[in-house]
Amino acid sequence: MIKSISIYFISLIFCSCLTLKKNQFVIYLAGDSTMAAKEENRRPETGWGEQLSSFFGPEVRIENHAKNGRSSKSFIYEGLWDSLYTKLEKGDFVFIQFGHNDSSKSKGDRYSSPEEYRKNLVKYLLDTRAKHASPILFTPVVRRRFDENGQFYDTHGVYPDVVRSVAKEYKVPLIDLQQKTALMLIEFGETQSKELFLWVGKGHPNYPDGVEDNTHFSPVGAKKIADLTIEEILTQKLKVRRFLKKEYR
Repeated sequence: MIKSISIYFISLIFCSCLTLKKNQFVIYLAGDSTMAAKEENRRPETGWGEQLSSFFGPEVRIENHAKNGRSSKSFIYEGLWDSLYTKLEKGDFVFIQFGHNDSSKSKGDRYSSPEEYRKNLVKYLLDTRAKHASPILFTPVVRRRFDENGQFYDTHGVYPDVVRSVAKEYKVPLIDLQQKTALMLIEFGETQSKELFLWVGKGHPNYPDGVEDNTHFSPVGAKKIADLTIEEILTQKLKVRRFLKKEYR
């Protein structure tokens, strides 16, 4: 009798674990410093990927693999993609955003030609789909750049168009943050847009001499990017929207 009860409870626990596993999904983030989680010694710098978890319910977990300074190429040869790929399971999602370092020839071995960039993006898509997970492509967010007349201009050249082309060819959802963030900076204007980026006055514990960084985000800017992402998920009715908290659906 005791043996039968023990077997019953072991079976019950095993089945519960299987059910729990089946109902848990992960959103993996693959990208550069604009998306990445930050160390405390870099605050108030904030990656927009850090802001996503507040929008999603308990059925999904955000796992941020984005790293400062990475390109679509270095993310592969440093083994960061492999560490993500081995964890992927059916039903998971991968948000993929590169471009800042790929498009900068001054970045040395992180630089990717447009052809290499395209090849790397395609690898991410095919690998993700091979695991029966869902990739979502993102164009790179813009840097804060205004000319002598106070007019915004972008710095990424053809790279956002490469992302758009790959998304169209492979029928992958695309969230066009390059376009969205460009419009946001134009709306904010040259002066007010500083609050979106890492502009810190002298005397801050992490930046005693101050910093004027037009690439990386403040908490305000990171939250704005996350807001734009959620808006697009809803507008496009992407599958991942079913995991959003009720108040955001």
